[in-house]
Amino acid sequence: MSQSFAKSSASSRRHFLAQSAFGVSSLGLVTLLKEEQLLAAPEKPELGEVTHDLLPKKTSHPARAKSMISIFCGGGPSHIDLFDRKPVLDEYAGKRFPGDGIKYDNAGQATSIIMPSPNTFKKCGESGMEINVEMLPQFAEIVDDVTLVRSMQLPNIRNHVAGMRAMTTGRAREGWPSLGSWITYGLGSETQNLPAFVAITIPKNPVGSPYWDSRQLPSIYQGTVVRKTDPKIANLNPIAQLRGKPQGNQLDLLKELNQIHLERHPGEDDLSARIASYELAARMQTAATEALDLSKETEATHKMYGADDPVTKEFADALILARRFVERGVRFVQVWNYGWDMHENIFEYLKRRCDASDKPSAALVKDLKNRGLLDSTIVQWGGEMGRLPVIQDRGEGKKPGRDHNTEGFSIWMAGGGLKEGHIHGATDDFGHRAVEDVVTQHDFHATLLHQFGLKAEELHYDHNAQPVALVEPGQGKVATGILK
Repeated sequence: MSQSFAKSSASSRRHFLAQSAFGVSSLGLVTLLKEEQLLAAPEKPELGEVTHDLLPKKTSHPARAKSMISIFCGGGPSHIDLFDRKPVLDEYAGKRFPGDGIKYDNAGQATSIIMPSPNTFKKCGESGMEINVEMLPQFAEIVDDVTLVRSMQLPNIRNHVAGMRAMTTGRAREGWPSLGSWITYGLGSETQNLPAFVAITIPKNPVGSPYWDSRQLPSIYQGTVVRKTDPKIANLNPIAQLRGKPQGNQLDLLKELNQIHLERHPGEDDLSARIASYELAARMQTAATEALDLSKETEATHKMYGADDPVTKEFADALILARRFVERGVRFVQVWNYGWDMHENIFEYLKRRCDASDKPSAALVKDLKNRGLLDSTIVQWGGEMGRLPVIQDRGEGKKPGRDHNTEGFSIWMAGGGLKEGHIHGATDDFGHRAVEDVVTQHDFHATLLHQFGLKAEELHYDHNAQPVALVEPGQGKVATGILK
C-alpha cells in the first residue's frame, strides 16, 4: 500500500465505509480480529479499563440470571382490568370518584365517574393470585411461576414516550443508554456469533424509537433490530454478485484501513467499538441465519405458542425467536408490542390484545421451564403505565375508555431468582396510586442489575469526562421482597 493512500484522510475513510454494502448495519463488515486482540477482559468493566468487546465479564456478586426476555406492551395495559381487582369499583360504579388528585393526561376528555371491570376475576393456582381469567386464561396457568408487582410507579410522568424511556433508560428525557445496552456492557455475552442485545418489534417500532440505543455507550452494546418481514435483520448478507471472493477482498481492505487508523489514533474508544461490531457482523452471517429459522422448531412447539393460529401467530413467532436467541447465548431480548393505549372502547380492544398475547407469553414461561432455562432467564411482561379507574369520554357514540395512570400499575416477572407465586406491593382501594412497597423505574433497574450480579452504584461509563449510569446515585434500591 502506498504512503499517500495510507495517509488518506479520516473523512475519506468514513466515506468509503459508508458506501460498503456488506454489513449487518450501514457501517459494513470486517474480518475477524486476531485472537490475541480478543483475550483480555476486565474483572469489573465499570471500574477498570474498558474493553469494547462482548466477551463474558465477571460479576460483582453471584448472579441469579444470565439472560432476560422483556415483553414490553407499550401503551399501558389496564392493571385494574387484568391483574389488580378492586371490588370498591363495583360499589361506586357510575358515581364520582370520592378522592382527589387524579392526574389526567388528557383533561379535556376526563371524567371523575368510576367504571368497574366487567370481567370475572378468580384466585388461581396454589398461590391464589387473583387475575382476570376471561382475558388471561393462559396466564392463570403460570401464576405459581411468577412474581406480580402491583405497585409500579413512574413519578411525575404522564405520557407514553416519557414512560417508555423511563422504563428502558431510567429517565423520561431522550438520549440515554437502554437497559439492554447496560446489561451487555456490564456482562458481555455468552455468544460471540450473535448480538448480545436483540430488539424484536411487532408489528412495528413503538413511538419514540429507538429504545434499544446505546447512546453514550460504545456502539457494540446497541440492540440489533429483528423485524417482522424479511430480511429480518437488515443487510445480513451482501448482494449475490458480491459474495465470496469479492467480499473477502473488500473485508481485507477494510481491516487494513481500520488497523492503520487505529494505530494513528490509539485509545479511540468509538473506533475500537466499531471494529468489534464489524467482527461480530462477519460471524453473524451464519449464526443469525440459523437462529432466525423457525422451521427448525417442532410442530408441538409451534402449537404450544399459538404459531398455528392467525390470532396469536405474530406474538408466537416473536417469542419463539426470543427463546431461540437466549438458548444461543444472547444476553437480552426485548420484544416490543405497542398497541395497549385504550382511551376508548377499552374492553373490546383489551380482549383483542390479550387474545393475541396471552397464550404465547404463558407458553414462553412454560417452554423455558421445560428446557431448564427459566432459573437463569428473567421473563418480564408489562408496559410503562396502567389506566385510571374513571371513564374517559371521547364524545357521542364512542364507547368509554381509560386515561393513563403512572401513579400505580402492574407488571409480572418470572425466573432468574425471583419469587414464585408472589404478589408484591399494592395500590389503593381504587387502583389509583401505589401505596405499599412502591417500585419505581429506578428500583426496577437496580433489582434487575442485582439479579445479573451487577451493583447499580458501580455500573457506570465515563463519557466526556462525566460518569453516565443507568441508576444514578441514591435513586434506586433493590426490591428485596421479590427475590428468593
